[in-house]
Amino acid sequence: MNKLFPSSSDFEDKLFPPKITLRIKGKLLLLDRPYVMGIMNLTPDSFYAGSRFSGNTESILHSANKMIHEGADILDIGGYSSRPGADNTSLDEELSRVLPAIEIIKKNNPEILISIDTFRARVAQEAVKSGADIVNDISAGELDSEMIKTVAGLQVPYIAMHMRGNPKDMQQKTNYEDVLFEIVKYFAKKLDDFSKAGIKDVILDPGFGFAKTLEQNYWILKNLSYFKIIQAPILIGVSRKSMIYKKLDLTPEESLNATTALHMVALVKGANILRVHDVKEAKQTVILYNQLYS
Repeated sequence: MNKLFPSSSDFEDKLFPPKITLRIKGKLLLLDRPYVMGIMNLTPDSFYAGSRFSGNTESILHSANKMIHEGADILDIGGYSSRPGADNTSLDEELSRVLPAIEIIKKNNPEILISIDTFRARVAQEAVKSGADIVNDISAGELDSEMIKTVAGLQVPYIAMHMRGNPKDMQQKTNYEDVLFEIVKYFAKKLDDFSKAGIKDVILDPGFGFAKTLEQNYWILKNLSYFKIIQAPILIGVSRKSMIYKKLDLTPEESLNATTALHMVALVKGANILRVHDVKEAKQTVILYNQLYS
């Protein structure tokens, strides 16, 4: 082939690292395929009612088992709603929501990976002690000054999301000159900080819906491969979000089909992990993606 025009596979090999590994509690995890992360919100006010898990630990375990049966690789457990304008949840309340759930799920499914969705260092620490394997922080350490040091000490992978401000005021902070460049610059600085602190494995989340307009969300998704320049795994969370249902004049409950369409786009653009409400449909999307591109 003419060297002036390399094949698409040559380009993709350079753009997308073929092998990404994560160290999790003494084991090496190879991200050699897209992973599906199932969302378990142990809160009463998550934006999508279908993701709210409440009741006793047995009902939570039943829901977790269903996601695992449907093909979830990771369960993301959170006890603090981060939807725009969400009310504050006390530390004790957050701990009481997530710790029993982590313990019973891990006891019955020791091989499943669990991430704790929190921006609080204390919750991250206690959750990992209870069995969580990954810390998922919407603030990348901005909302708790102890978080980075805590994650470094725990020696677990860290999911760092881009956000400006906090859930109450983030939608007033969408004035970017170049949203792609500014997010990459933000992550580059963060990765340097994480490395200096001793965090070895980081997953990046561009933060769809967090301090982003609808148009900015779609521009980021369209150019998702741009973030591969940072050479870190990419997690995307677009499932049933307002960027979908507001664009199509739907409700979150009516947004599964459109979510699935955007999941395929994200995979083609290089996403390594899909954070989803609907595991079965996301897993089917991954299977078809693998058939097309593996």
